[in-house]
Amino acid sequence: MSPVTRQSMDIRTGPSGNYYDKYASKHPLERLVMANFIANLQRLVANVRVEEIHEVGCGEGNLSLMLARQGYRTRGSDLSEGVVAQARARGEAEGLPVSFKVAGIENLTAPEDRAELVLCCEVLEHLVDPAAALDTLKALAAPYLLTSVPREPLWRILNMARGRYWQDLGNTPGHLQHWSASGFLRMLEKYFTIVEVARPLPWTMVLCRSK
Repeated sequence: MSPVTRQSMDIRTGPSGNYYDKYASKHPLERLVMANFIANLQRLVANVRVEEIHEVGCGEGNLSLMLARQGYRTRGSDLSEGVVAQARARGEAEGLPVSFKVAGIENLTAPEDRAELVLCCEVLEHLVDPAAALDTLKALAAPYLLTSVPREPLWRILNMARGRYWQDLGNTPGHLQHWSASGFLRMLEKYFTIVEVARPLPWTMVLCRSK
């Protein structure tokens, strides 16, 4: 599976914009994998019984819009003006009460940026300084964070098995960080209390609570 890879640059990010939109894939296997990812995400969101969600690194707004359709009060933020414009247009076309703004993680310091549940999926692997991002996410999560990253080395192995990115040993363009499931949990435990872990192939997805 290939993620949406960022194409512009920021002090704490790797490349921002659309490299590949996994949510719009027509490939049957990729659609099955994404359906499992979304099912796990929806289950974890439902488990915490929140009403308000802020998706950090929202991209084109796929998850924010999906959750808004389900009745959650959602908003999103992303570094890229282009993808935020797409997210806004999609929300307006559907008449959904969801808002989007242009902001990198390090700029999310206002009280209104906090939320009962902060969603940050497929973002941390793109960052030069994920520790700084987790400091910010800890301040935003009131009290929950739901985050996911590719599970390594499985992610690279699957990329190579389908003949992709051989010159980079299966590393998807824009991925600067690489975590096994246990390594990702060890990092998160420095900032959060782990509530539940899901492993939709080939990701590690973790629901956390601020300490």
